[in-house]
Amino acid sequence: MSISRRVLFAGASGLILAGCADVVGPLAAPKLYVLTPPLLGPVPGPKVAWALSIAMPEATAGLDADRIAILRPPSGLDYYADVAWADRLPVLVQAALVEAFESSGRIAAVARDSDGARADYVLTTDLREFAARYDAGEGAPLAVVRIGVRVVDARSRKISGTAVFGKEVRAAANSVAAGVAALTAAYGAVLADLVPWVLDRSSPVT
Repeated sequence: MSISRRVLFAGASGLILAGCADVVGPLAAPKLYVLTPPLLGPVPGPKVAWALSIAMPEATAGLDADRIAILRPPSGLDYYADVAWADRLPVLVQAALVEAFESSGRIAAVARDSDGARADYVLTTDLREFAARYDAGEGAPLAVVRIGVRVVDARSRKISGTAVFGKEVRAAANSVAAGVAALTAAYGAVLADLVPWVLDRSSPVT
């Protein structure tokens, strides 16, 4: 089932850090957010002749979760309280990658690796940063997204190309909703660079 193209949120206001308040009574269900960057739409260039399989992104334990991460330099990792991604972050990142390639108009065959479809190339990624960073003296957080990318030949297992894509977007306000919106915008900007780069790794249709 495809993910809704809207960021879903309800009543999330103000910065609330995990573990800052005592809990009385049963724990309430967290408010859920989906990661849905805008679709790229057509990407300039010729259509490619090869099929692409997108592997589940790798991530450290801190990011391989449904918690929405925040950073406090130099090394503090925390999470927004009472909110969560709608699924594990790598699952949402993979789903958005598939949709971005589908919307490019330059590739006819793209799927998750779990689909078992035949592919000529495999796209592997690792989530190096995906968090709202709170620097000293700054009110609104800075959304930081950085992803390592490898394009691998499915037959020979040779690496066709490697790159790292990163973007930073300042949130409009010091709130959970604004932080999530900034993370979504930063990931969308990463996709805008990542997708054309991958599509140019091999020869186009002749």
